[in-house]
Amino acid sequence: MRTTYLVCYDITDDKRLRRVFKTCKNHGDHLQYSVFECNLNPAEKVELERALTETIKHDEDQVIFVSLGPAEGRGERVITALGLPYSKLDAPCYVF
Repeated sequence: MRTTYLVCYDITDDKRLRRVFKTCKNHGDHLQYSVFECNLNPAEKVELERALTETIKHDEDQVIFVSLGPAEGRGERVITALGLPYSKLDAPCYVF
């Protein structure tokens, strides 16, 4: 069974930030700056957690997983926004 997660991160170093971004991009959809939506089975979640654990600096960085429940049978995804409207990000994220 696949579960949908919001994966959000706060990374203090630009080099690690780029690596975390690439890792998350390989596992989900980029929603906003440091937020991804990932539909993962249990093995994929363990794999993503392992890759991120090896990348981040545990005393400086943070990655959180917010479970949104089962990916199947939930109906269509509805994203609403306050302020600027939500739009799917297809452009790469650049960190200088």
